[in-house]
Amino acid sequence: MSENGDLITRERVYEGKVFSVDRDRVTLPHGKTVSLDVVRHSPSVVILPVPESGHLILIRQYRHAVNQWLWEAPAGSVDPGETPEAAARRECHEEIGQVPETVVRLGAMFPTPGYCDEQMIFFRVSSLAEGTEPAAVDEDESIETRTFALREVRDMIRRGEIVDMKTIVGVGMLTA
Repeated sequence: MSENGDLITRERVYEGKVFSVDRDRVTLPHGKTVSLDVVRHSPSVVILPVPESGHLILIRQYRHAVNQWLWEAPAGSVDPGETPEAAARRECHEEIGQVPETVVRLGAMFPTPGYCDEQMIFFRVSSLAEGTEPAAVDEDESIETRTFALREVRDMIRRGEIVDMKTIVGVGMLTA
C-alpha cells in the first residue's frame, strides 16, 4: 500500500455541467478499506481586482444554493488547456469588464478537501483597462460591480456582510 492509500475502484455516479461525483473504493493509509464520494471540480481562480492602491472591486450576484445576493471576489473555473493566469485574465474581463495588465499569483488552497478536489488559485490583478470587446457573461450570472476601499471591505467582513469564504480568504492575502 502506498503512503497515501490505494484506489481500488472508481464509479462515476453523477456528471453535471460544473462538477461530477465519483464513488471511490479505497484502502486508506492506516489500512482500512472504505467507500468515499468525491466531488470532482476543475481548478478555479479567485481574482482580487485592485484598481488603485487600497481599493478592491467586488461583484454582487445571486447565489441560488443559499438563496442570497452576496458580495464576492470575481471567480471562475479554469477551462481545459487554459493556464490559471489566462483564466484569471478571462474571468476578470467576463465579470468586471476590465482586462488586467498585471496578474500576480498569491497562493492556492483546497476549500473543502474532505469531499471535493477543487483547488482555488488566488490572483491579485491590477493595471486594469476596459476590454476592447464585450465580455461573454455566463447565462446563470447577473452581476453588479462596485469598487470599495479595502478598509470598507474588511469592515464588511467583520460585520458579517461578506460571508463568501473565498472572498474573505482572498482579502486576507492582500497586504495593502
